[in-house]
Amino acid sequence: MRIRTLTLAAASGAALLAAGVLPAHASGNAAPRSAQEGSVSAADLLAKVKSCQQISHGKYKTDDETSATVPVCGKNGAVFWKADMDVDCDGQRTAHCNEDRDPWYQDDTRFHQSDGRPLRAESLPYVVVPSASGIWNYSDAGIKGGGVVAVIYGNKVEYAVVGDTGPTKIIGEASYATAKALGIDPDPATGGADSGVTYILFKNSKVSPVESHSAAVSLGDKLAKQFIADN
Repeated sequence: MRIRTLTLAAASGAALLAAGVLPAHASGNAAPRSAQEGSVSAADLLAKVKSCQQISHGKYKTDDETSATVPVCGKNGAVFWKADMDVDCDGQRTAHCNEDRDPWYQDDTRFHQSDGRPLRAESLPYVVVPSASGIWNYSDAGIKGGGVVAVIYGNKVEYAVVGDTGPTKIIGEASYATAKALGIDPDPATGGADSGVTYILFKNSKVSPVESHSAAVSLGDKLAKQFIADN
């Protein structure tokens, strides 16, 4: 579980991003490639999330210093939010994700690979969801560890998994690999995106094994098509 007492915005004045790319049945050893992934365009997905039916009991901050402005919204088959992206480097130690590169680094993630090890933020696209609170409980909404997320930035779509949990009042965070794949500076201390990131989490979905990025893309593309059809 990722808990920050400081935010990246406080340290660098920038909010950060995340989510990445893994090959099928890999354990996170491959470098992420740039998105667009799947056959559903960013424009088609964004057209379905223009309006928000708020399902959270309140709103989230994007950083400790900001006001709470981000609701969790409900749609048929999914929930979504629009926020910034902080870069999460938690999990297995790698060249770019470790204590020296990330002031908030932790060597574990809330959800684990099929072999029981923490996820690998440098190469696996994953998204961080807020820990359960009175504002919102992700599990009550059908969101599971390993569930599929379509992360949209500009005209790019990157499929990720739900891989970690974060503070109860802050939203908008994903792995190093996600940021890199979306063309965002993935540095955990100074990178990220201040705004413009949309996260669509598909209900009751689960990638198996969670570390297979190609499985996430395959399932994500199928669910994205269904999402377009149902909304």
